[in-house]
Amino acid sequence: MTDKEVSQFVFPNEQPVVALECKQAFDALTSREKLYAHYLSKASWFGGLIVLLQTSPESPIIFSLLHRLYREQTLEDLRNFALNHCSLTESEFQALLVYSSGVFTNMGNYKGFGDSKFIPNLPKEKLETLIKSSIAYQKDQSVVEKLWKLCCDVMYSLDSKKRQLGLGEKGVTTYFSSNCTMEDANFINSFLKSKGIEAYNTRLFKTNDAEHGRQYEVRLASSLKNDADTERVFLGTYEFENAKIEVTRGDYDKLMELVVENLKTAKSYAANDTEVKMIDEYVRSFSTGSLPAHKEGSRFWIKDKGPVIETYIGFIETYRDPAGQRGEFEGFVAMVNKEMSAKFTTLVEKAETFLPQLPWPPSFEKDRFLRPDFTSLDVLTFAGSGIPAGINIPNYDEIRQSEGFKNVSLGNVIPANYKDTVIPFLTKDDQDALNKYRVGAFEVQVGLHELLGHGSGKLFCRNKDGTFNFDKGTVDPLTGNCVASYYEPGDTYDSKFTTIGSAYEECRAECVGLYLSLDPDVLKIFGYEGEEAANITYVNWLSMVWAGLRGLEMYQPDHYQWGQAHSQARFVILQVLLEAEEGLVEIEEKIGDDGNPDLLLTLDRSKIVPFGKEAIGKFLQKIQVFKSTGDIDSAKDIFAKYSFVDMPVSKGLPFLSYRDIVIARRQPRKMFVQMNTVARGNEDVQLINYEPTDRKSVV
Repeated sequence: MTDKEVSQFVFPNEQPVVALECKQAFDALTSREKLYAHYLSKASWFGGLIVLLQTSPESPIIFSLLHRLYREQTLEDLRNFALNHCSLTESEFQALLVYSSGVFTNMGNYKGFGDSKFIPNLPKEKLETLIKSSIAYQKDQSVVEKLWKLCCDVMYSLDSKKRQLGLGEKGVTTYFSSNCTMEDANFINSFLKSKGIEAYNTRLFKTNDAEHGRQYEVRLASSLKNDADTERVFLGTYEFENAKIEVTRGDYDKLMELVVENLKTAKSYAANDTEVKMIDEYVRSFSTGSLPAHKEGSRFWIKDKGPVIETYIGFIETYRDPAGQRGEFEGFVAMVNKEMSAKFTTLVEKAETFLPQLPWPPSFEKDRFLRPDFTSLDVLTFAGSGIPAGINIPNYDEIRQSEGFKNVSLGNVIPANYKDTVIPFLTKDDQDALNKYRVGAFEVQVGLHELLGHGSGKLFCRNKDGTFNFDKGTVDPLTGNCVASYYEPGDTYDSKFTTIGSAYEECRAECVGLYLSLDPDVLKIFGYEGEEAANITYVNWLSMVWAGLRGLEMYQPDHYQWGQAHSQARFVILQVLLEAEEGLVEIEEKIGDDGNPDLLLTLDRSKIVPFGKEAIGKFLQKIQVFKSTGDIDSAKDIFAKYSFVDMPVSKGLPFLSYRDIVIARRQPRKMFVQMNTVARGNEDVQLINYEPTDRKSVV
């Protein structure tokens, strides 16, 4: 690979690091609330280590090696030794710190946003010299030597398959054994459906036996081993279509034990019986591997209205499973921001007036809108591969459709993301507009995206008793005929939409946000009227198409696939708007002030209402109808049409070559330094604050 190509897989030494501020909110807690937050945070952090095992085979080894390196001596001592005795330059030592920060913040050696690999930006020989000269090596030579040998080559490898996460020849995954293919994933999907099992907390391992044929192990995450007698539902050996399938448990058992232990301690400080029952079910789930127990915990969670400490934990988002069904572990703990939450509460109260504006018939909307808790939170702890700006959970269809859900906006994440950001590809006026309005615009978009995007739309289902949850005479607005498809018993959105499910749903929610951000009454809830409201709407639409262009960095041309669901979703929206009307969105290739290739993206604000809204509305109706009816073939067709980079549908623009320009001018995503808590006895919890530097992210 050329140096230019390798540069895509390293973090720059100037990698931005920002602090996730929450001191004011934490200081306002009572001692009991602080202890509750502390032990929930410990449970989340221990569970977050599972992500290392879910990312790549080498991630936990690299993490352990670096942890030992930094644990045994101060950074200043290590730096002096590296420069004076190991021939590292200042730049190379900085590169090591940045790489280490990347491993710790992404929980592995693949980016949490984009799923592409990153490698150390210093020679392997120099890193080896430093490691073998370190105090960590001197104290435990055999262990450190073994760790280094296990990861040194793969840590630096940029073979085609190693560059990104994926299944089979498309990339690296630990959700499946290395001999699994997408055919195996689909086969096991059919088995799981037949048994009423969902895959959120599972991994799949395949063995081929000449005598017995195909054999699979579906392994559940739990602290209890497979031979424990407690709650053995689903455990056992099955014969299915000439294959032997064993369902076991005990995956991540040691880490799950620590999660359970700290949840039990946190329960002592819960504020009410609902929180106690919620934690009891989480403990049951993480102990036994029971996903139904986690669903019960989630039911109690959505009933816990307006808590001072908000938290959720488990195997949640399926973005990184190549088959789109297995959840990555995450856990968060946060304090409610009352001022911003009041705006979201008003949005919830008026949601039923906005839902009818969405471009699908009432029969395609849920029978009853279940008003959720919607709060803005200051994050204390977010353990996982990355920190989102907003969340709509739980992801279980049967709960979301008929019982409810919660929305949270992670309020201190949004402004932190926008600190000191360079804005390429826009005019000076648009750059100024983004700098002035995009925090406000993004808060509006997050609110609409989470509440009325993910929270809207009905799934048409046939029940186990043969009845239907919809009128069989319901007319499909796209065909004019009666609805012809629906979800069968055992089907879920994830099991039907599999590999496109995450990006498709994010695209649908983003479209809802764009569509409703044109409503003055929505903007008024957030405090925007008149010219300011018009500017917020413009910046929201501009941010979306700009993100669609910049998201080309996440496209993997070698495998014709996208590495990030949100980026693919926004690129699809860009394509839809490029197709809508001449002059609504324009992209021009030019030479930048630095003499290198550049791009200029413009959005005509006068054409957003007459043309942009219509285009998004028509597209949104289609993707909602396909989702409601489980029409996966039509969904795949339309989504592939607008996702394809190599031969784009809109205006014949050369997006593959634009990708090279985007990569050349990309800005690294910020790494977050989170605060930490330390309990001193049973009465006092101290909040530890760290400076936002790469040095503080590794201590």
